[in-house]
Amino acid sequence: MSFWNLLKNLFSKETVVVAPAQDMNVESAPLVEKARTRAKEIIIEAKDQSLSIRTSAEDEARKIKETALEFEKKYAEQKADLAAQMRELAQKAKDVKAAKEKIDLKTEEVEELLKRRKGELEKIASLSKDEARDLLMRQLDKELAEEKGKKIRHMEEEIKKEESKLSQEILVSAMRFGATDLVVEYTTSKVKLPDEELKGRIIGKEGRNIRTFEELTGVDLDLDSSPGEIIVSCFDTVRREVARLALERLVADGRIQPARIEEVVNKAKSEIDQIMFKAGDDLCHKLGVYDLAKDLVQMLGRFKYRFSYGQNMIEHTLEEARIGVAIAREVNADVEAVRLGCLFHDIGKVVTEDEGTHVQLGVDLLTKHKMSQKVIDCVAEHHEDKPFSHVESAIVNLADHVSGARPGARSEDYESYVKRLKDLEAAALSFDGVDKVFAVSAGREVRVFVSPEKVDDYSTAYLAREIAKKIELEQTYPGVVKVIVIRETRVVETAK
Repeated sequence: MSFWNLLKNLFSKETVVVAPAQDMNVESAPLVEKARTRAKEIIIEAKDQSLSIRTSAEDEARKIKETALEFEKKYAEQKADLAAQMRELAQKAKDVKAAKEKIDLKTEEVEELLKRRKGELEKIASLSKDEARDLLMRQLDKELAEEKGKKIRHMEEEIKKEESKLSQEILVSAMRFGATDLVVEYTTSKVKLPDEELKGRIIGKEGRNIRTFEELTGVDLDLDSSPGEIIVSCFDTVRREVARLALERLVADGRIQPARIEEVVNKAKSEIDQIMFKAGDDLCHKLGVYDLAKDLVQMLGRFKYRFSYGQNMIEHTLEEARIGVAIAREVNADVEAVRLGCLFHDIGKVVTEDEGTHVQLGVDLLTKHKMSQKVIDCVAEHHEDKPFSHVESAIVNLADHVSGARPGARSEDYESYVKRLKDLEAAALSFDGVDKVFAVSAGREVRVFVSPEKVDDYSTAYLAREIAKKIELEQTYPGVVKVIVIRETRVVETAK
């Protein structure tokens, strides 16, 4: 509202009596004074309104400015994001272009390969079905043989460079500890008779004596095969030994009747049990193993009457344990686990109450007696029926091979020996390209001479591996068999 409007409203609301000019002073009139006061108030109100309007305008201008800055910031961010997206699109376009070039290159290679294959197919088309199959198989065999031969040769060279010297030192050192004077021990299942007439007394009236003896001992007696001797037959070496000892005492005593037979057999069983326990205890003592369950010591004592290829199990176990412990110390392995693994590795061979392989029987027996898992693994893996789970299993396997495969450790009859050598040579001769084969070192080494025209250098390693695999799958042999494939080329010229 303007100042003049305020004055107009003021004068319109009051009745004004104007005195004569000569009777009153206008400036001092109350109305004028009131108007001045009101005018001041109006001016003050106007200033306040003006200040309020100005402040409001400034706030509004500041808000507009802040909004503009925020919009500007968002615009800059959107602009940066857009630039990044553009760069990313450019990179993707570049990658797509490179990928397209690679695809084009691969397409050209495929077309070239297809063209070659078409040419080969056109060539094969003139062949019969069998001829085409033989051609493809020969080509595939040649490629695979070359590739396998290269890989085998490369791996063998690397292994020889890194481990040959160290393994030789460890094995030589270990075998010094395994040296033993007793190489092969033999047992007998024959009982000599001082008089041939004793056979009749052993048989007894209506065969009651021999029947009682066989029932108590679990063996079979053969009185007819050899004059002056009785052959004791049984797959269980312990029962056979009990029967042999009891029969010798009955023959020496001369009193052969069912009651006396039972008495002598029971006494022989008791003595054999004591002998076996002492043998098992001695074996544990020699190897430094103590605090074993009595049942396990008794089972180990059965090794005294158990042989493998003529090699006594106690001597084999003792020798193997010494070798294994020496190797374990050289390579910083768990010596105690190796010691126990070597001690129990063949214990399944004397478990006759259950059926199964000696490996599985041994594992079951040790599990029953709560042996450590590492020792059980050594027994379960010593014939590589399962992959080695730790280095101790590999050491037990190696010690077993060294003990069983060394010259003089085991023996077999001449006919079986000759047959085994011939089977080894025949297995190698069955492969194409083999010229001559010689089994040497008592069948522990097979030397194969090949025709250089049929077998190249890369194929020799593959051929050696295949021959070894065939021998491993089809034949039985003590220890290990080394296969050596020899390829040589000779050129002869004559000077005239």
